[in-house]
Amino acid sequence: MDPFEDTLRRLREAFGVGRTRPAEFRAAQLQGLGRFLRDNRQRLQDALAEDLGKFTKLGSAFIRKEPFGLVLIIAPWNYPLNLTLVPLVGAIAAGNCVVLKPSEISKGTEKVLAELLPQYLDQSCFAVVLGGPQETGRLLEHKFDYILFTGSPRVGKIVMAAAAKHLTPVTLELGGKNPCYVDDNCDPQTVANRVAWYRYFNAGQTCVAPDYVLCSREMQERLLPALQSAITRFYGDDPQNSPSLGRIINQKHFKRLQGLLGCGRVAIGGQSDESARYIAPTVLVDVQETEPVMQEEIFGPILPLLTVSSLDEAIAFINRREKPLALYAFSNNNQVVNQLLDRTSSGSFGGNEGFIYLTLPTLPLGGVGNSGMGRYHGKFSFDTFSHHRACLLSPAGMERLNEIRYPPYSDWSQQLIRWAMSSQSCTLL
Repeated sequence: MDPFEDTLRRLREAFGVGRTRPAEFRAAQLQGLGRFLRDNRQRLQDALAEDLGKFTKLGSAFIRKEPFGLVLIIAPWNYPLNLTLVPLVGAIAAGNCVVLKPSEISKGTEKVLAELLPQYLDQSCFAVVLGGPQETGRLLEHKFDYILFTGSPRVGKIVMAAAAKHLTPVTLELGGKNPCYVDDNCDPQTVANRVAWYRYFNAGQTCVAPDYVLCSREMQERLLPALQSAITRFYGDDPQNSPSLGRIINQKHFKRLQGLLGCGRVAIGGQSDESARYIAPTVLVDVQETEPVMQEEIFGPILPLLTVSSLDEAIAFINRREKPLALYAFSNNNQVVNQLLDRTSSGSFGGNEGFIYLTLPTLPLGGVGNSGMGRYHGKFSFDTFSHHRACLLSPAGMERLNEIRYPPYSDWSQQLIRWAMSSQSCTLL
């Protein structure tokens, strides 16, 4: 019998039903902790005296944000400039030296970065390195002081395993299947406009794009003509000739996406042209959860619609899958949006909106669980690439003031120490 199984199951069940989430619950637990310390002060002091027994006081305490040292940034191909330079800004601002590894898949941007960027930076502190998976693997054999990787969970595990050999901290910006719940109580055309724009932006090659829609059968019937209207308005009757629709990055990804078009039933779009790496803005219906399009991040202009009978079923569907990088909810009822927010977990959340939050430097970008760890953007980038060093500076003189902490301890000195502790001017060690 596993001695921990029952305890861990009980705690996970409590977290799963949201018991720890209300602010009132958290406050009550903190108050209980305070009562524990007050009610059991003497027993705790006796126990500390039995086990260790020592105190400290005085000094100037602060946090010093220092650079880690040598940072490795491994960038993706889908936004090859933005997702290379934004973390680089944070690493430079924090005072680090940086090795920058752009994606070999976005060949044009990789070439420009390799040829031109070193001309603008101190080459004794910054370097751009090139290569594919084999070269990246060799690079990861070396010790770095911090690594930021943006890419798939599969490769993220490889990066994390390599970092673990040197106990190197990491930020992993990974992907996932981002759910989008559409409530019956909403305007289908408004939802279609927003979902279509975010889904097909950059030909769907965006890690925070809505990856699939959950809605009722009735809403699906209302949403389909609205999506068709939005797609036609955005990209015209012939989207292949629209200058506003991007292309798939390479033939390998085109073939992968073309294979996904066979899942479910094509309700909108479905056309493809290999010579132009073109996949039409597509909507799939009658999709089964077990089909390939629901087993991997799509990363293309394909949107599956899955039907659910209720909000509770949608939440259960989301929660039995890996935690996504982003989650979206559309409803005229704020309670529905808040339920999705309260009863699920994701790296980011959009209520009646898509990933426009990426334009706000006051909000971090980061995943949770399978969608990543750590965060950056704005000041969060500076903090990510900084070691938060706890510091205490004590005066060299005034030793008489410190004598109270030295043994032997008289009754008077113990009373004074207890008073200092109760006034929160002393730290117990």
